Amino acid sequence: MTPQSSFMILATIIPAREQELRTLLAAMNYEPGVFNPANTIIPFGQFDRLHFARIVILDDQTTNDLTVYGLPRVDFPLYLALLGDCDGPAEELLSAMAKRAETGLRNIFAHCNEYSPDTDLLSWMKAHNVSSAANYVNWIGRTVRQISEEEALRQVLEKFIQEKSALLRTMPARQLRDTLQKHVAREQKANHVSLSAPEQTPFAWQIRNLLNLVGLPLLLLIFLPLVLLALPFFLIQLRHLEKTDPEVAPRVDPSHANLLASLEDHDVTNQFSAMGSLKPGPFRHLTMILVLAAIAYTARHIFNRGRLARVTSIQCARWVFLDGGKRVIFASNYDGSLESYMDDFINKVYFGLNVVFSNGIGYPRTRWLLLDGARDEQTFKNYLRRHQMPTQVWYNAFPGLTAHDKRRNALIREGLEKQSMTDSEIQKWLQLL
Repeated sequence: MTPQSSFMILATIIPAREQELRTLLAAMNYEPGVFNPANTIIPFGQFDRLHFARIVILDDQTTNDLTVYGLPRVDFPLYLALLGDCDGPAEELLSAMAKRAETGLRNIFAHCNEYSPDTDLLSWMKAHNVSSAANYVNWIGRTVRQISEEEALRQVLEKFIQEKSALLRTMPARQLRDTLQKHVAREQKANHVSLSAPEQTPFAWQIRNLLNLVGLPLLLLIFLPLVLLALPFFLIQLRHLEKTDPEVAPRVDPSHANLLASLEDHDVTNQFSAMGSLKPGPFRHLTMILVLAAIAYTARHIFNRGRLARVTSIQCARWVFLDGGKRVIFASNYDGSLESYMDDFINKVYFGLNVVFSNGIGYPRTRWLLLDGARDEQTFKNYLRRHQMPTQVWYNAFPGLTAHDKRRNALIREGLEKQSMTDSEIQKWLQLL
């Protein structure tokens, strides 16, 4: 199994060169929201281990919200962020990018304060790579190669079924499966279909994963007496803050909403980039650290096979602390429209939204961290949309394929390669086609 990883190269933009940068990034698209894979700046499609990538200017329009606590507005710098989700170590993908897209990367980073033309590009990107506080992958171990090969397999099978439908329709299920297996074997021999065996799981990753699996519960067990002792004080302080923290979720400015909408729904999968400030004080900061640590653990060891809690539409997501933990960016790739995406969470795991996002300034008021909050549907949607930022460049290695499609294709391959299946299993497998 090849585990996935991510990267986020972050640098501050030279104010005088912001518009020039926006023009350069726009040249990577056919039109707003539609990436041009043939662009000469960064041809993301040439990197065969890259699932998703985006370049986004982190222009937070909600920094005035801090004033509702009587605190002065903070003028944070404007950031440029290059994010990617890939198979294997992120360092290997960055190395490949530095070799194949050096000119384009240098042209982009030349608009940043920290960059100088004589710097070693790969070393610079590694130095400016910001780790996620929590990361989610829909199916850990499902690689770009696997997805590509299994989609090609599905297309070959469906074409054969369409061409031979009259003959195949008369066959018993077991004979039909045998016929399809033989057809795929012929296609493999002719090099029209390839079904590569999974790579061996890196031993170092297995060790780190095992240590992570047992380490967090062990720490929790060790500190359980202190946790139980502190819990009443935590709950008292939490409830006090929940009663006094102001909501800031006005209707979204129509021009902002229209700009965001123009970048969405060009495909069955969409991107989401949002950021905001944490509520002031160490209590909310510590709560957010603990919540994201729990998400990171469960996403790695529990929700790693097609769903995040009860939600199946997210292909990958991450949470990243910025500016010394004062702000957080959330970036995801999800299937369907934004409205269905938000409804999915509200209807299935609204309490999960509350636990994470209620630590941000202006979130709809919660009770005991879990209750209310996102249940106020329109206020929550206003809050989320207001914190969303336009993503200037977004790449998806598999347009047209949802997480459900990828899972279906994997099941098609699994059923094809099984040594034996019962009649009922064969019937269910054929329904996938």
